[in-house]
Amino acid sequence: MLKFLQRDATGEGVPDLGRRGFIIGMAGAGLTFAFARSPLSLADPSSAIAAGAYEPTVWYQIQKDGHIVVNIAKAEMGQHIGTALARIVADELEADWAQVSLNYVDSDPKWGYMVTGGSWSVWQSYMPLSQAGAAGRTALIEEGARQLGVPTDRCRARNGQIIAGNRSISYAELVQSGKLSRSFSEEELKKIPVKAPAERRLIGGATKALDIPDKSDGKAIYGLDARVDGMVYGRPLIPPTRYGTSVKSLDDSAARDIPGYQKTIVLEDPSDTVPGWAMVIADSFHAANRAAQKIAVEWALGKTADVDEQAILDRGRELIDAGDAGVVVVDDDIETAFAQAAQTIEAEYITHSVLHFQMEPVNALALEKDGIWEIHTGNQWQSLILPTLAKALGVKESQVIMKTYMLGGGFGRRLNGDYAVPAALAAKALGKPVKMVLTREDDVRFDSLRSPSVQRMRMAFDGDGKIIGMEHHATAGWPTEVMAPSFLADGISGGKYDPFAIQGALHWYSVGGHRLRAISNDLAKDTFRPGWLRSVGSGWVNWALESFMDEGAHKARQDPIDFRLEKLKAEGKNAGSAPNAVGGASRQANVLRRVREISDWGTDMPTDTGLGVATTYGQERNMPTWTACVARVRVDRSTGRPTVEKLTLVTDAGTVVHPDGARAQVEGAALWGVSLALHEGTRFDKGQVIDTNLNSYTPLRMRDVPEIEMEFVDSTENPVGLGEPATTVVGPAIANAIFAAVGVRMRTLPMRAEDILQVLKSELDQ
Repeated sequence: MLKFLQRDATGEGVPDLGRRGFIIGMAGAGLTFAFARSPLSLADPSSAIAAGAYEPTVWYQIQKDGHIVVNIAKAEMGQHIGTALARIVADELEADWAQVSLNYVDSDPKWGYMVTGGSWSVWQSYMPLSQAGAAGRTALIEEGARQLGVPTDRCRARNGQIIAGNRSISYAELVQSGKLSRSFSEEELKKIPVKAPAERRLIGGATKALDIPDKSDGKAIYGLDARVDGMVYGRPLIPPTRYGTSVKSLDDSAARDIPGYQKTIVLEDPSDTVPGWAMVIADSFHAANRAAQKIAVEWALGKTADVDEQAILDRGRELIDAGDAGVVVVDDDIETAFAQAAQTIEAEYITHSVLHFQMEPVNALALEKDGIWEIHTGNQWQSLILPTLAKALGVKESQVIMKTYMLGGGFGRRLNGDYAVPAALAAKALGKPVKMVLTREDDVRFDSLRSPSVQRMRMAFDGDGKIIGMEHHATAGWPTEVMAPSFLADGISGGKYDPFAIQGALHWYSVGGHRLRAISNDLAKDTFRPGWLRSVGSGWVNWALESFMDEGAHKARQDPIDFRLEKLKAEGKNAGSAPNAVGGASRQANVLRRVREISDWGTDMPTDTGLGVATTYGQERNMPTWTACVARVRVDRSTGRPTVEKLTLVTDAGTVVHPDGARAQVEGAALWGVSLALHEGTRFDKGQVIDTNLNSYTPLRMRDVPEIEMEFVDSTENPVGLGEPATTVVGPAIANAIFAAVGVRMRTLPMRAEDILQVLKSELDQ
């Protein structure tokens, strides 16, 4: 029976392999594969193991009955990451998959940097977990050979046993014997060989997901399920602006007759995460919610109280026009290209504000116990918010622990753990546990949304219609600048830029002269806290790039796929590199050729129906996931309504560890791509978004889900990301299909029916 272990208060996660030695030791409870602790840790795992204590500074543990518990330091939000990571360990360990379970861990310095985002999890964990599994297999074979009385080269590990000829001994028996003991230095571990691809038995095969049963029968515990004795509930009163607002006066007299209402406190926040917030405290969330609606607050407003969406977009245009704003990321002799151009094209692309709307509104339970602050919540980036929590509480970072829970959706919203701060401040002020829950409207108003963006593109052609230069200016609010400035990258013009707000534009096309300029929209940053949303910046960046490549193809009168293939040359900076980008542009060309083969590309379409293509490398050049999409779209000329009939996708993500999970990831990302392209989007007015619930903010509905055909390239290259790349490719493919169907070029997201109809009518009037 597959078992999914619920986290307990002592569980921990995956450490940074590069800073620790690997230790295999024996405890009465079982064989533990552990990393030596960092100096911040309290004890040495080998001594804990020798004393028989359960010390989870480990990748995994083999128990006396042969059961294997794999510790997961990544957030589970529906992407099956625990199953994928456990498969890596179990494959190298030659474990019996039916004996494997998962244990999600709390924050602790020994796990190194804790973050789940950017489609990084499998990519970053693959080799460390493979080496850990291989090290365990090595130790088990050595001890198995000793107990069987045969040389190690006569033994093999398979399905939880060490086998020598017709004799075998199980992992459980080896652990029970108490004779296992071997340590590996850091250098030794690096030299341990992992399996050749042909020897894999779990990776890439069909196996049951370990994380699904508990989600299906209600056993999985989410942040909203957290509770402790003596806790009270809090609902925040959120000010009209994200920054700069303070409470002038607060009158709760109308709320005092509500049963269960206790008080309302104005939060004092040294971290400046939630300026101007107040917290309604009650015995139940129902009481807090009712009371919040009766409390009158007068705020001194911040400077962005009158900002609207158009002002943010206009500020982006001003910054592009300024010429000296932003940071140049690529600069390859663009002046010569445009000076010699026989003809040029230019276009501006817009994306509007996009909200996360994850199923579970953000929440947090905070309490202090024996000098340690516990924050119970679902979170994607513990290492980002822990220093902020420590500052807000006025304690050392070592005094704050984030307890891990399942996430009812994350999509980048919970990379920013700002929602934990007000719960902690309220708990400190009251001296008792506070569980803060945001309503859907609160959650939206406090969202770290995807910034509106403006991008301007130029392309230069020679007399033969060949591209000789391309220029790309992209401006938006930068999440990394606000929340994680240490991740900013150096531009070639000096200064730093947000790599996650420009990565999709660092394309693999050979276009001659090429200039790329990344610009932070300061008004966006002042109005809200820009955030990452599934596919981070690349979703809106690739929207412009691949739409404009299609415009270039039509200007050159070439087939859009042929036009792209001509420029995907694996040479120079686009040749690719080991270990993650082997093959470079040739692999992107491969998925593009394959999507042409399996789609209806080149066939006649019904009236007002068209095929559009787009291809991207997903997100980052150092971990490209090559993706191509052909979208089939029909447009109703009388209403402007576009119907996506089919999406055909081909993905090269290197080794696919968990195929069923990979399919789910691509499907989910592709459907969100449809939603972002045609349905999702809001606007600012008077410093706030105008849509605060799903009655007016309308994501993709089930009735609009298209047919999806997908294929993965069979590969043994390093695994890269799968959670987000398909999101980046669908929007431009749909836009290009709309153009193929009715000749309308849409350059603003979302592409709503009324906008398409307006363009159709304007063209008829011309």
